[in-house]
Amino acid sequence: MTVGGDANFRIEDYFQHFHYVYVQSGVGMERRKLMEITEALDSSEVAALRFLCRDVVYWRYLEGVEDAKVLFNRLEEKDHLNTEFLYNLLRTIQRHDLLSLLKTNRQGVEETDANPIATLSNYRVMLYNIYEETTKEIFKKIKFLLNDKVGKRKMDECKTVLDIFVEMEKAGLLSQSDLDELYSVLTEVDLQLASIVQRFKQGVSLLPVNHPGDFQHYNSPLVPRSVTRPIHGGSHFSSDAETNDQPSSLSDQTEYYDMSHIPRGLCVIISNEEFLGPELKKRGGTQADEKALDSLFTKFGFNVIVHRNLTAEGIRKELNGVATRDFSEDDALVVCVLSHGESGCVYGTDEKKVPLRELTQPFTSGSARTLADKPKLFFIQACQGGGFQTGALPCPPNPRGLDKDSQMEADAGPIQNATVPSDADFLLGMATVPECKSFRNTNTGSIYIQELCKQLRRSAESTREEDILAALTRVNREVSKGVYLNHKQMPEPKYTLRKTLILKFVY
Repeated sequence: MTVGGDANFRIEDYFQHFHYVYVQSGVGMERRKLMEITEALDSSEVAALRFLCRDVVYWRYLEGVEDAKVLFNRLEEKDHLNTEFLYNLLRTIQRHDLLSLLKTNRQGVEETDANPIATLSNYRVMLYNIYEETTKEIFKKIKFLLNDKVGKRKMDECKTVLDIFVEMEKAGLLSQSDLDELYSVLTEVDLQLASIVQRFKQGVSLLPVNHPGDFQHYNSPLVPRSVTRPIHGGSHFSSDAETNDQPSSLSDQTEYYDMSHIPRGLCVIISNEEFLGPELKKRGGTQADEKALDSLFTKFGFNVIVHRNLTAEGIRKELNGVATRDFSEDDALVVCVLSHGESGCVYGTDEKKVPLRELTQPFTSGSARTLADKPKLFFIQACQGGGFQTGALPCPPNPRGLDKDSQMEADAGPIQNATVPSDADFLLGMATVPECKSFRNTNTGSIYIQELCKQLRRSAESTREEDILAALTRVNREVSKGVYLNHKQMPEPKYTLRKTLILKFVY
């Protein structure tokens, strides 16, 4: 059924289709129950739901929607109407009386879900919580303070603080990554409301929590899709450091890593440019890599910390310090090391070695318990030996890349055996295979890091939900096409990820 292409499609037709597919198959709730939900919602609640859906469906597509049936129709047209999302929407607006209508039993039933389901935004929930706590007097004060910045006419048209938030977003004064104006206004009118923003900025999740018995299944769609995927229910995995026989609290019921917190987590960039000894020369271009990584992972919603020119001991100290952090409210950890290196290690600015294993060891599930079951991404821009990669060039006579007269250097060092971390949920993205050099342009940055940022950005901007491994495969392909100082370069991702990891920009 293609809803979006039928101008005469009626919401009643949608419910009839829903009833046929799910009730006839014995796995869905009855049509009358969904109708009950739409009829029970008043206009103010529909307005609240419409606001909460603004990160799921483009806002112009929701503008003017005042009826719950129409709202559900719009969500369905974009493949975003699913039971978990609707459940969390109702729970957020405190319509607990309607939640029982969504409880079903789907044990042993295959899902038809071609795309990851829509999820409720922590950012939207934060704004809704402010709305819930805003009195009429505070509402008037907020309107007054924003008159000059948003416009008095637009402020006069705002009936609720949710309307104000929408106008602030349109004016570029409010977004998930820019809360300064909102925080400033709220500190003038009510410190308790300002504290809600502060908690969000600190990464505290404000999303409704599902307790056992509240909701009997997850990720179940309300409309059929074309690709089936089995539900793996009830299984749990313990980290390698756990030895008790009790079920782990770490859920493995989904194929996807959770990436819902704001901020997503921490990204640590170690960028070594100046070296103290005579053997290793300055790494021109590393600042371009540093800037590209900083910009990219900031857009992904990570808090980025940059450390420049660290000795070997300085690298160990900083990473060991990070490992003591409480990652309970984080989704992931990213560590990027830009330096000279050799097989199995990177160099500090004092020309002393740090084995790759020492970079990852502090973050294993036994060492950093709050990172267990969460992805830990390490990207290493450094040579892994003194050899050069060779190979047969593809058919085109002028392969992409720079020639030997360009500003190309190698991040090289002596050879050792590579050590690869083997603990769960690690991804180690290496600029090159063992025993070989990697290349860096002294102006524009390293071949690997620049291509990595390009392909991760491409995945983030795509309408498809693309696994990070697909992006890394493209990095391999694109880098391997080039010729650098008359040689080749072959990146090498190594991973023990157990789930699909999708990185999208946070706006």
